[in-house]
Amino acid sequence: MKYLNLASAFLASFKPKPQSQQPGIDSYGQTKLTKEAEQELMEWLFSSLMGAGYFGKAHLFWDNGQDREREIFTALLQHEPVFLYRLGARPTPNVEGYHWRLIGEHPSLRVYQLEMEVEGD
Repeated sequence: MKYLNLASAFLASFKPKPQSQQPGIDSYGQTKLTKEAEQELMEWLFSSLMGAGYFGKAHLFWDNGQDREREIFTALLQHEPVFLYRLGARPTPNVEGYHWRLIGEHPSLRVYQLEMEVEGD
């Protein structure tokens, strides 16, 4: 199943991207946050992305333990940032070759960014 997900994500990366893609954050799963807290998080993340000079699409996964490997690989192959909001005691296990890096700037200490593992670190 893992290789099917990887193959599907790889094929999806060849789909043409719209020229005028609007900045935005797609979210996956369900949050336990209040609407206000969710809105604050989305605004903070959007502001952080724009502050870093990124004006494309990003992905936020509400970590409820559900397998989202296909969506994650699709985003990675399109070079779009992937974030996770940890709902439990620790984040979902890593995707092979990647790790979740805690974003310490967010006051909740529950926001992570998916990054590629570099050999030798």
